[in-house]
Amino acid sequence: MESAHQNFRLQRWILLIGVVLFVIKVVAWSITNSVAILTDALESTVNVVSAALGLYSLWLAAKPRDNNHPYGHGKAEFLSAAIEGTLIGVAGGLMIWEGIHRLLEEEPVEHLDQGIILVGFAGGINFIIGLLALRMGKRNHSLALESSGKHLLSDAYSTAGLLGGLLLLWITGMTWLDAAVAMLLGLIILVTGYGILRKSIAGIMDEADEALLVELIDYLNAHRREAWVDIHNLRIIKYGSVLHIDCHLTVPWYFHVQQSHYEVDALEQLVQQRYGHRVELFVHTDGCRPSACRLCKLEVCPERQYPFETRVDWTLENVISNERHSLQKQVKSS
Repeated sequence: MESAHQNFRLQRWILLIGVVLFVIKVVAWSITNSVAILTDALESTVNVVSAALGLYSLWLAAKPRDNNHPYGHGKAEFLSAAIEGTLIGVAGGLMIWEGIHRLLEEEPVEHLDQGIILVGFAGGINFIIGLLALRMGKRNHSLALESSGKHLLSDAYSTAGLLGGLLLLWITGMTWLDAAVAMLLGLIILVTGYGILRKSIAGIMDEADEALLVELIDYLNAHRREAWVDIHNLRIIKYGSVLHIDCHLTVPWYFHVQQSHYEVDALEQLVQQRYGHRVELFVHTDGCRPSACRLCKLEVCPERQYPFETRVDWTLENVISNERHSLQKQVKSS
């Protein structure tokens, strides 16, 4: 819960600073009449709207679960990121359009020295805040804050490119550079918006995060207990920063309820050691079958019917499968 409050406080600062920087860029545009600076100001409007949406989504995601939302409100972060990615893409398209328009109808650019100072100041602030937001978003597993950080850093990088173009324009006096810089920045921002939108849709649609699954499976492989004959039907669903993990755990068939529950508790503690208390683990226990004896390393087993032959390493393919592991499958896959 503390991490949720940290996310909210930082996002609030992002919104306030975004408004100030937008005003600075509008002033710079009014002084210079530069379409490149205008495109930068257009992106700042997206920054402000996105920051407001992110603030609302973080407030909503921090609310405790209720009867209407038994898994919590974390999906709000994905919706916020989807809207932000769309707005960034629209801003990128407008930048390209304005650049083409200025390329066809050239207009004089004035007072570039003052505009460069104002835009450079705004870009530096964006870089610092974006870096803070990205780091905190990754640390607290907040897609909304992480998206804000990426957006602000993208804005800072595009501002750096903008400054380079403005300096070149100031030195050479070639006015077409103003339009060229605007179109280039628009293209970069368009790609950034697509990346954020793609990631948010994956979260909304509960797309499997293979990197996270492989990381979890490798961790379980390294710390597996003898009584864990196999794990299968493993799934991870993200609700904002919360991970809902469910799986089937095969234990010796003769374990009574308390013994099976002990193994489930051990699995839950192991996962929480890695991912903290943002994990909800739902485990269904299966009793082993005689065919599993050849794969089971449990040394003290009063019901063993076959000697141990080989250990099946848990992999992405066999752990997400809904079928139990068997020696025959191990031979086919090797």
